[in-house]
Amino acid sequence: MSTFSSSFSTYDGTELAYHVSGEGLPLVCLPGGPTDSAYLGDLGGLSAHRRLIRLDLRGTGRSATPRDTASYRCDRLVDDVEALREHLDLDRMDLLAHCAGANLAALYVSRRPERVGSLALITPSVRAVGLTISGELRLEAAGLRRDEPWFTEAFAALEAIMAGEATADHWQAIAPFSYGRWDEAAQAYQAAGDERLNPEIMAASGAEGAFDPPATRAALARFTRPVLLLAGEVDPGAPPATITEFAELFPNAELLIQPGAGHYPWLDDAECFATATAGFLNRAVSSR
Repeated sequence: MSTFSSSFSTYDGTELAYHVSGEGLPLVCLPGGPTDSAYLGDLGGLSAHRRLIRLDLRGTGRSATPRDTASYRCDRLVDDVEALREHLDLDRMDLLAHCAGANLAALYVSRRPERVGSLALITPSVRAVGLTISGELRLEAAGLRRDEPWFTEAFAALEAIMAGEATADHWQAIAPFSYGRWDEAAQAYQAAGDERLNPEIMAASGAEGAFDPPATRAALARFTRPVLLLAGEVDPGAPPATITEFAELFPNAELLIQPGAGHYPWLDDAECFATATAGFLNRAVSSR
């Protein structure tokens, strides 16, 4: 399997990196965070089905830090995605986005619908479309883990966060809820992700003016290409009930709730995730 990294210059001269693995039709992958794309890896073996092109968002991974930090704002990252498409010389691209990357994907689709062949949103954030995830929904999803040995401490921390009493320790304590299995591999994965997060970039991404939910929802309602929304059954970060609402915003969407999965479903059951996502992408190609 071939793997390589490259870079391109985006609209303001910032040099952005991307990483290519696998064979087959290209699939552009947008990470959440916002952070670099390393944590996506090969998405549980999805690279056996498609050529994955992972973008390091500006200021992360191997991508350069921009001169203007206001350009971290999510709506301004749309032009980076468009610059990548032009660099790759793709008339239309299949797009996969995880978590907060779904906000960027939704904004890109709203501006450039003709450039997207299909869209896969994996445990997506819902900020760009203005959906609300209630504390009750998050606690309900978390409650499915009550038989786990770490549950009592983690659930108490989640309750404190929902009550507006969050501390850094509380945020750290709820990490197990993001994984279908809180084993050594998940703990190492979480630690590596914590090291990559940049609070400045995170704050700037969602700064005032980044999102216009009514306009985005209206645009998504006109997007008729195939869409997949995949939720983890036990994920309080993107509860299945909310992702079901998200799916209803599109005229041609499939909803998949992966059993036993948390926020990183390709870690919890790689075969299930890769098979389901590849199946959707194949159906999308066949429908063109």
